[in-house]
Formats: sequence, C-alpha cells, structure tokens
Amino acid sequence: MNVLLIAIDTLRADHLRCYGYHRDTSPSLDALAAQGARFDRLYAPGVPTQPSYTTTYTGQYPITHGIVSHGGQAGLSPDAPFLPELLQKAGYTTCAVDNLYAMKPWFARGYEFYITPRGRHQYKQEVTCDEVNARAIPWLRRYAREKFFLFVHFWDPHTPYLPPQRYRTMFYDRDPTDPARDTLAPMRRQPVWEWWSNSWFKEFPQPLRDAEYIVAMYDGEIRYAADGVGELLDALERTGVADHTLVMILADHGENMYHHDVFFDHHGLYEGVIHVPLIIRWPERVPAGRRVPHLVQHVDLAPTILDACGAEIPAAVEGHSLLPLMTGDADAPPYDRLITQECAWQAKWALRTDDYKLILSRERGRDLHNMPPRELYHLPTDPGELHNLADERPQVTADMEAELEQWIARMMAKNGLDQDPLLKHGITLGKGWREWVESKGYW
Repeated sequence: MNVLLIAIDTLRADHLRCYGYHRDTSPSLDALAAQGARFDRLYAPGVPTQPSYTTTYTGQYPITHGIVSHGGQAGLSPDAPFLPELLQKAGYTTCAVDNLYAMKPWFARGYEFYITPRGRHQYKQEVTCDEVNARAIPWLRRYAREKFFLFVHFWDPHTPYLPPQRYRTMFYDRDPTDPARDTLAPMRRQPVWEWWSNSWFKEFPQPLRDAEYIVAMYDGEIRYAADGVGELLDALERTGVADHTLVMILADHGENMYHHDVFFDHHGLYEGVIHVPLIIRWPERVPAGRRVPHLVQHVDLAPTILDACGAEIPAAVEGHSLLPLMTGDADAPPYDRLITQECAWQAKWALRTDDYKLILSRERGRDLHNMPPRELYHLPTDPGELHNLADERPQVTADMEAELEQWIARMMAKNGLDQDPLLKHGITLGKGWREWVESKGYW
C-alpha cells in the first residue's frame, strides 16, 4: 500500500464546495471526497506553518515537540517521532516535493528524495502548483512500482493571492475600485496596508476598495490548486497503482479574510484559521461518501498513516489513529474538546468544545488587534465569532479558563517545562511587531 499525502497550504475548510461553500472552488477535491471520507472538523493544535507541519509529522502537540512559533529559535529533538523516518524504516521509498526544509532542517528528516522548486523564487509561497507537479509527476511515474510515501506541498492559497489570469475573473465580476464598496477602509489604518499596497496590491486595479475582490482572488488560488491536485491524481491513475494508494488531502491552517481586525492572514484562533479540510480516499477500505462529524486534530494524522501502513506507532505519539473512523469500523468521537495555540503576531491559547470557544491571551499590554484578553463565543448561534460573551457569561468563561490552564500545567509538567512556551518563544515576535507598529504611528 502506498501513501500520497497532499497539503494545500493556508486552505480554509469552509471555502470548499464539499464543505458547503457557495463557489465552485474545488471540483477535484469534491470528487475525491465523494470517492472516500470527508472529516468535517479537523483542527490545527498550533498555528502557523512550522508548528502545524511539525505536529502533522510527529503526532505530538506543539507544547510537547517544542515548535510553538514561526521562525523561533527552538529546534526539534532528534528523538521526536517523525513520520517519514518511521515509514522509511518500514520499507517505504520516501519523497517530498516541498520547500519547508528551507525554513527548518527537520522537515527533510526521513526522506530519501527531497525535491524543492524554491530556488527559482525569493519567497516559498511563490511556488505554483504547476511547478510542483512538474517535479512530482515525473517522480511518481518513475517510482510508482515501489512502495512509496510521497508528500506534495501546494502553496497557492497563501498570500499574496495572485492566481493565473484565467482564475482572476472566475469569482468576481464587479468593479473593485467602487467607493460604495469600501470594505478595505479598516485595513488602511494597519501597517499591513503599507506593506501590501507597495507590493501585492500593485497587481490589482487601483484604488482598490472591495475586500471581496481579495476574497475572490483567494478563491481563485484555491481553484488553481484544486485543478493542480486533479492533474496529480490523474497522473496517479495512469501509473496503475491508484487502487493501492491511500490519498490524504489536508491543510496546515486556514486564513482570516477581513474580520476580527485581521486582514488576509493566518493568525488569530478563529474558525477560519484553525478549521481545515481532511479528505481521504483509500479504495476498498474507506467507503465512498463517508462523512465523519467528530472533532479531530493534526496530531492524529501521523498515527493514522502509520496504522494504515501496518507500521508501529511510537509511544511518544500523542494523537489517535483515525483508521477505524475512516473505514466505518468505529464511530465513537475521539475528543469532546480541543486545545490550540498560536505564536504568530499574537500569543494565545484556545479551548474549543461543541458549544463554546474560549480564547485566552498571554500577552501583557496592548493587543495588536485591540481584542480583550478573554474572548468567549457560543459557536452554534455565532459561527462567525462576532459576539464576545466573556463578560456576559462569566461562569462559563471562568470554568473554561480553569480547564485550559490545568491542561497547560499538565503538559508543562509532562514535558519538563518551567514556563509557558508561548511566553518564552512567542512574545519576542509579538514585541518586535508592536515596536514596528508603534514606530509607524499606527497606534
């Protein structure tokens, strides 16, 4: 049995048609979901990129593997379990078409082949799905007859959203400069406006006013990536081994569009950032059209793949195998609540249940987005997380905060930590960002 693991970076679950989106952004992913299983609620235990992919590979929470911030000084222990290493030991030919290694060296661990197109570009996210496929498909053709694990990483929905021209009018037919739709006005007071208006936004009609135009470009990038996935899956079919290949599609995190004072970025622990897709096809093992409604996490992905491959799951792995949920052999929810964290431009924890989400800030001083230190949202009645109930429901807030703090304390004790890692690692980036913001006069 082979494994094709496809990551589409920065992909919100709710911007795919198979997850209920109103635009036709994802025909190849929708078809794959119809052929296999769709997990309705996969959540990232840590964002952004480096914590999330490290969690995917290790099956451990960020507080355990130690990578809690993007670009931090912490390194991954050589003793940490790592999926490609474990599969290589189990006899798999391992390959990544990816460029995460340019960020941190451990992302190449366990790969016999590491193919990166990054050298053509200044920034990792400028790599297109066409360039990735130009390297992945020839490798697949050559090594399809070996038992393989192939990881393919598409970056297209990551900022800047600059899909090929044919995708730029696919989801938008208005005038993005119309002053009557000036939904970008709140963004102009932010430092990111200066940044993007001098670079990315120069590609668009000026003066740019409609935030929905940017959303349409994001959706165009999703469609472009989905079409690239379709080409890769077609190539898999032509090798003749598709029926013996587990295909898994996921994202590391999603993206905020223009709510919560966050514009086109993946920080904040709101649903748009931490809720991502998980689609799995495995012929003859996973029933077509299966839907799994339960809460699951990135920590579950490595043990799931190892279980499916018949490889040993190390005791240090903290997630659960989702194989019984995939195949329909079991239907018990593995979790009734999840905990997640971020260390991007903020340092925050969150506890999510079926009903509520509590977001708790570790920062001392002014919040970058002027949010209070505690946010409580009732998700069934407020899925957009627009109405903070922390003051209105103080007992719920207090109970959830106590539970969250107890979990953090247990994990710190388990891992021999004497300080919350968000304070140790994340606040440095937040401090530098605040100083830059203040120097520009935005506060």
